[in-house]
Amino acid sequence: MTAVPTLLWFRRDLRLHDQPALVAAAAEGPVVPVYILDDETAKQWAMGGASRWWLHHSLASLDRDLRAQGSRLILRRGKSDAVLAALADETGAGRVHCLRHYEPWWRNAQAAVARRLDLVCHDGNYLAPPGSIISGSGQPYKIYTPFWRALRGVMPPSAPVDCPRDIPAPSRWPISDTLGDWDLRPGQPDWAGGLDEEWTPGEAGGHARLDVFVDHAGRYDATRNLPSIEGSSRLSPHLHFGEVSPRQVWPRVADAGGSADIFLAELAWRDYAQNVVLQLPDYASINGRARFDALPWREGPAARADLRAWQQGRTGYPIVDAGMRQLWTSGWMHNRVRMITASFLIKHLLIDWREGERWFWDCLVDADYGNNSVNWQWVAGSGVDANMFGRIMAPLTQSEKFDAGGYIRRWVPELASLPDAAIHDPDAAGCRPDAYSAKLIGHREARERALAAAAKMR
Repeated sequence: MTAVPTLLWFRRDLRLHDQPALVAAAAEGPVVPVYILDDETAKQWAMGGASRWWLHHSLASLDRDLRAQGSRLILRRGKSDAVLAALADETGAGRVHCLRHYEPWWRNAQAAVARRLDLVCHDGNYLAPPGSIISGSGQPYKIYTPFWRALRGVMPPSAPVDCPRDIPAPSRWPISDTLGDWDLRPGQPDWAGGLDEEWTPGEAGGHARLDVFVDHAGRYDATRNLPSIEGSSRLSPHLHFGEVSPRQVWPRVADAGGSADIFLAELAWRDYAQNVVLQLPDYASINGRARFDALPWREGPAARADLRAWQQGRTGYPIVDAGMRQLWTSGWMHNRVRMITASFLIKHLLIDWREGERWFWDCLVDADYGNNSVNWQWVAGSGVDANMFGRIMAPLTQSEKFDAGGYIRRWVPELASLPDAAIHDPDAAGCRPDAYSAKLIGHREARERALAAAAKMR
């Protein structure tokens, strides 16, 4: 008698190691791994262009890894519950295993699948299951610091699980879409050249990136804020797509000593962000503090022109322009510069944080619903745990403080010949090249406008 196969539903967990759903499925018999491109369920939160580029290469890598184990990846497109139900009919599968996801659309999809099939969800994408870290009164945390204190109290996480030695194959494989037919990569124009140079998506690429970072993790606090040195781990897209798990990262970084604890606290921010969106599913669209609904954001042609200049890196503030051009070219931006560019849009240009959030969603290879919304609301001051709106970052001062001259020269070539004394603010130094944009607004003028707008909220 032929064993009944099990469906293994991949989403943002594109790995074979430390993959509890795979372990459980393989223990039951033949496994049919499947990835579904479900834009219908995600709706306005369907992946942006940079994420789709990453997805293409990550799926190709996962399929290669599965084939090396005698298996393969089945690709289908459509609504997750309908596609999985159809695959169950085609294969005779009796059960679906997956890692649990917490974005609102994935929670809806999991509920829909569970109504039609025997769905078994496992945890494995976070240090602790979102919703499991609660206060003494039994309530989930909305503020990061007590959340991190409570999470740290139950760390280290449990040990990663090994990939099964054998992934049993079904007697007959269902038909699969062809990855190239999904058109996840850009056509004409092909804007992904910088992404190709910068990244190696897939489980092997993620572990190679981790290997490099572990050697420097002990000096993390001394280098993480310096864009020109690049002390970041650059693990964020690999973590977002689940090519490496936090349980794999934690012990290796913790053993690095030095200031590695600073990085572990930032790794925990991923967990914190998921806990926020678990409590507030619409957090990417709605102010966490209702009084910000009254903030008079700029609108109209002038605001739209400023938004476009910000997107293109033409603000006249070198550190901001360098960050926005790095984002467009590589699909990523240094974390310190993310804060500077976000603050500039919100407070210097007085443009709604949601405009920036959507731009990052389309351009980032690590575009994560929880992180993106929590980070933007933190900078805006509108979040449940946020910086004060009145704390307005001074981009010119930040640029000099964090020695961003080399970073600016790389991403803003019009300024490459300027000396360190002038490159952070060529206007003030009287040597702005004709090819470089004038400032959209002066810092003092922008600050006064932002504070006047904030006063109207009161």
